[in-house]
Amino acid sequence: MKLKKVGAFLLAAVVSVGLLAGCGGNGGSNQGTEPSTENTDTSGGDAAGDDTAGNGAAADDSTAGDDASGGSASDETASNDASGGDAAGEVTIWYYWETEGHQKALDKVISDYNASQDEISVSAKYVPFADFKKQLSIGASADELPDIAILDSPDHASYATMGIFADLGGKFDVANYYEGAVDSCTIDGTLYGVPFGVNCLGLYYNEDLLEAGGCQVPATWEELKETAQKLTKDNVTGLAFCSLQNEEGTFNFMPWVWSTGAGSYEINSEGGVKALTLAKDLVDSGAMSKECINWTQGDVMNQFISGNVAMMVNGPWQIPTMKEEAPDLKWNVALIPKDGDYASVLGGENYAVIAGGNEEGALKFLQYATEEAQVKYLMDCFGYISADKTIAEGQFSGDAVMEKFTEQLGYAKARGPLAEWPEVSDAISLAFNQVMTGEKEPQEAADTAQQTIDGIVGQ
Repeated sequence: MKLKKVGAFLLAAVVSVGLLAGCGGNGGSNQGTEPSTENTDTSGGDAAGDDTAGNGAAADDSTAGDDASGGSASDETASNDASGGDAAGEVTIWYYWETEGHQKALDKVISDYNASQDEISVSAKYVPFADFKKQLSIGASADELPDIAILDSPDHASYATMGIFADLGGKFDVANYYEGAVDSCTIDGTLYGVPFGVNCLGLYYNEDLLEAGGCQVPATWEELKETAQKLTKDNVTGLAFCSLQNEEGTFNFMPWVWSTGAGSYEINSEGGVKALTLAKDLVDSGAMSKECINWTQGDVMNQFISGNVAMMVNGPWQIPTMKEEAPDLKWNVALIPKDGDYASVLGGENYAVIAGGNEEGALKFLQYATEEAQVKYLMDCFGYISADKTIAEGQFSGDAVMEKFTEQLGYAKARGPLAEWPEVSDAISLAFNQVMTGEKEPQEAADTAQQTIDGIVGQ
């Protein structure tokens, strides 16, 4: 691995950033998958990945009103031509995916690229999610970093503001990418990365239970509350969504905030209080179990496929497990019911090119890896949606469920982008936990959270 000249002053700053939940999931791990425990060099081989369980995202990820893109990144007209400069040599990639199928899928793309030309040799290294930030911190201090990092989208701002990533403005065309995905790797109008792939949350519903209850699929909050209450009887509750007091819970709560028109940092606004009140009403009526504060997204899925929950908010990465474990369950997916606007939250990963490394070589590989054939292959293996809208629109032709998630993705926003997002997320997740447990009323919880958030974002 080559040495990269990045200031050692970055070490303390990077170490100070807390670990985030991976893509809306648990620590970057995939539900129902045994983690890999060894570093994996994927520089060679031809192992095609067939694992389709994705991470819940990240995604983790922002609001339209809190967009830091400044318009320049989304209007990017670069040709993705990395022909300039000296690109020859080695390109190293770090990633945190534990799932063997994901590792094999990246291996396949890398090996195909290496076989297609003889100037650049690409290799990849698995770094456990829990150690990812630490390893990048050590690398920054020791002047030893990869050329490309593949990281959870809400983490992107933490590094971009520290000077680790190369400015890709004018070097990569993201004009056709989803706005939320571009936002997650854009700081103050500067593009510091390229979206890898994305996912979002939608509303799953048990068709048999809705039919037995004489209910239609809810489209609004009022319809959701009414339907969830009607479906709550015996051992069944009407609705569930992960409400853990951490980033995974915040990932599931933000669509309700954004649907009111409130921004990520406006929790004590009329809309923020309204979202907290929705959570309170659902729990107080019995339509949603208070146990949701203890359930991961995987736990929510298990309750759904066991028939204990009639509707759930969850992501497409659960679909392979659901089909395998509950093949006879009749279910479908709809847009998350809205207050004012439809909304969802962006999860997924981004590519970032390390400043001072083999930037030209890295861009050449990214140009190849983001071509339609490679993107479709990777997204199929990951259970993700392409961040490139032109590819996503035809990615799931004939698959009504994934087409619905693709439609929902059009309403998805990225968390942040903000280097201090973990602290903001902590304040938000504490607020809805306090409301759901009855510790505080919505307005009081919102006011407390807002004091913390204002201290962070300087409003």
